[in-house]
Amino acid sequence: MLIDTHVFLWWLFNDPKLSENIKTYLKDPNQTVFVSSASVWEIAAKFRLGKLSHAKAVAKDVPFWIEKAHFKALSVTVKHAQLAGDWKQTHRDPFDRMLAAQSKIEEIPLATQDKVLSGFDIEIIC
Repeated sequence: MLIDTHVFLWWLFNDPKLSENIKTYLKDPNQTVFVSSASVWEIAAKFRLGKLSHAKAVAKDVPFWIEKAHFKALSVTVKHAQLAGDWKQTHRDPFDRMLAAQSKIEEIPLATQDKVLSGFDIEIIC
């Protein structure tokens, strides 16, 4: 499964906002969990803008934290980028649009608690 940026951060910080359902998936050793390179970009950008001041260690070396969590990085491809730009949905967040595109093309569910993403033609785990 692919995890949304907030899911990744909530997992790392043991945030109680993370649903029990998603936690179950993340704890399953048979589950392959992907973090998008778009999430890495989002974390770095939001930290730079002062929106993730509590996540300095993560923002300064996101690849390390992906590996430490035993997750896998998912790179953005030109096919992902094409679909993210072409989606007809009105969702304005480019990071979320990319995650939806990756979920669709790679045929993997997206773990998110962002209800707006349910408007995309993808499988959502919440």
